[in-house]
Amino acid sequence: MTSREAADAEGAALRLPNYPITFFATVMGMLGLTLALHAAEQAYGLAAGASRLALAVSVALLLAVAAGYALKAVRYPHEVQAEWNHPVRIAFFPTISISLLLLSVATLGAWPGVARPLWLVGTALQGALTLSVIANWIGHRPFQPQHLSPAWFIPAVGNVIVPVAGAPLGHVELSWLFFSLGLVFWLVLLTLVMNRLIFHDPLPGKLQPTLVILIAPPAVAFLAYLRLEDQIDAFARILLNTGYVFFAIVATQARKLPRLPFALSWWALSFPMAALTIASFAFAAATGSAAHLAIGTALLAILAAIMAMLVLRTVLAIRRREICQPE
Repeated sequence: MTSREAADAEGAALRLPNYPITFFATVMGMLGLTLALHAAEQAYGLAAGASRLALAVSVALLLAVAAGYALKAVRYPHEVQAEWNHPVRIAFFPTISISLLLLSVATLGAWPGVARPLWLVGTALQGALTLSVIANWIGHRPFQPQHLSPAWFIPAVGNVIVPVAGAPLGHVELSWLFFSLGLVFWLVLLTLVMNRLIFHDPLPGKLQPTLVILIAPPAVAFLAYLRLEDQIDAFARILLNTGYVFFAIVATQARKLPRLPFALSWWALSFPMAALTIASFAFAAATGSAAHLAIGTALLAILAAIMAMLVLRTVLAIRRREICQPE
């Protein structure tokens, strides 16, 4: 065996044990795109062609990512434990349950019989992971300010997704429980994250894209609140406009991204943009606002460009063996 072949074999051997939990962020991004396309199709009275294609790709991606991580858990359980003990990666474990919840939302209209079991499993897993993550945060070991990032919002965001499919499925009180949990912890974590961003060292390069996660909680909370209350009131407007405010704040930092090396954390750009896009279309549908219809359309164009970039960069990174390597 030549030295190059030996290096290739070593690289291949590293892939599975270093298969990161952050791969599930790609599933969230694809499902977010699916729901955004569906919202646009409804807004413009189009057939559900693009969203159905995106849904098929999302399901295939979810199965592939889940199979890869399940194989890692079986063959290298100590590596999964190491990710759970990691101060940043632990926040990405609820991306598994969030993916199931998003899939339940995506299938709710056409296949409610499929959406219900997905929602039940996703909700149970989300509750368990949320409590486990929070227990780890407060009860096991000290965390330093540099460990904190907007990725810590992920467990909170997952809880406010629950009502989006849960309320239409008839689980109203349980949806309010998860909505309340998510909203309270979003406010707590928002205070901590803003303190870290303002008074401590800047986020490291790999975590810079997670700034976009600031957009997701108010945007998703708006969608959940709309499903729970079925009306646009002052609180709903506050949530949506908070999403727009964070979009503007994040946009001021966007110039830094092209100078950063690509990592899977870049997929954090996708779902928050999708959530704000869907929220804009939902507001337009509920109020007849032409301005919000235009905003939703513009955000969808930005989201499509982001997704194309992410897919291209991910494929290139995989071909160059820059993914699933030890850090």
